[in-house]
Amino acid sequence: MVENLETIDQAMERCRTETLRLLHRIPPTLGDRQWHPDFSPIDWHFGHIAFTEALWLLPEQERKKFHTPSYQKLFRADGLSKSERCALPSRGVIEQYLGEVRASVKQVWGSADRSWDRAQARLRWWLLQHEVQHSETISFLSHLAGIDLGVNSQIPGDECPEPVLEATMVPIPAGGFYQGSEQICAQDNERPAHWVEVEQFWLDKYPVTQAQYQQFIDAGGYQQSKYWTEAGWQWRSRDNVTAPLYWQPESNTQNHPVYGVSVYEAEAYTHFIGKRLPTEQEWERAARWSGQHNSSTYPWGETLPTKEQCNFNNHRGRTTPVDYYDQGRNQGGCYDLLGNVWEWTASTFEPYDNFQPYPYRGYSQAYFDGEHRVMRGGSWATRSWGLRGSFRNWYHPWTRQVLVGFRCAG
Repeated sequence: MVENLETIDQAMERCRTETLRLLHRIPPTLGDRQWHPDFSPIDWHFGHIAFTEALWLLPEQERKKFHTPSYQKLFRADGLSKSERCALPSRGVIEQYLGEVRASVKQVWGSADRSWDRAQARLRWWLLQHEVQHSETISFLSHLAGIDLGVNSQIPGDECPEPVLEATMVPIPAGGFYQGSEQICAQDNERPAHWVEVEQFWLDKYPVTQAQYQQFIDAGGYQQSKYWTEAGWQWRSRDNVTAPLYWQPESNTQNHPVYGVSVYEAEAYTHFIGKRLPTEQEWERAARWSGQHNSSTYPWGETLPTKEQCNFNNHRGRTTPVDYYDQGRNQGGCYDLLGNVWEWTASTFEPYDNFQPYPYRGYSQAYFDGEHRVMRGGSWATRSWGLRGSFRNWYHPWTRQVLVGFRCAG
């Protein structure tokens, strides 16, 4: 993945270029609104990216000019509440802030010892992925706001809808693999890598599509408690949920994945269809089962993701048909295990044995509370540095704003 500090520096520069491209595609008038009560305004995330980079990479004396009392209050993760973060500097000031912090970091890099330093490499890789994750938050908030971020929005099948795909399952054979990762890029919750054995199971070839989910809606799935867990039915009834958050059924997207669903909705669908959600061990087993070995970084092996293998990094700016990316399949023939939409699993977010928090307790450990569910796979907005079979994401089970769908196991 990343061999030395210089290549990490280059990756951080590429990532920043994409962050600025994202910033320029969002109208400034929409950046200071809170689009959902659980999330900060879009422009806050840009300022927080710069603030956090200064926090971890600049010496204290240099950091002071970027951590003014007002910015300490505004851009710290534990500063103001999300609803109080709308009084933001102008878009131009925030962009300047990003540039000035990065210029100071480069100056520090230029005067530092350029010899290999694994600790520094890991920290910089963590910061790059911190930027990746906040950029994805910016992307799904933009989606909530109706902003098209796609670089190439033309989707196969847009003009001439294809026949509806049938739900197909493939066997994933029993076997062992190293769950997690010891790569320099791995987050603390991916560590340590450990050997696990998984019994044979069946997994959907594709994420559940809009056409398939339409059957659940048409059958009155949202009105029948028998399909829902107790917690799920209480949530559905309290919020009067009758369809996925982003539900816009159209004939030309019937083979696209359903998304904007809570884990409660995903579970209800699996009960309706007589299946279940995969555990995260099962999901990772499938996503890392390539023609090379059982613990590949990607479903196709070790080569970095490309636009021919999956839908990521806002190349499209929305979903694509679940059977489109032939080159991204795993050895068993499963599509879209990376990119397009995140996928809920049946697993609660928990630490692996001998977990060690990094770079601070609040990154992962604070969420090992028995209340968060694991999501896997990445979405159309995830950048390449956040796409890998071992990567873990987590949200409360009622969360629907993220670009998340699911596939079934059996």
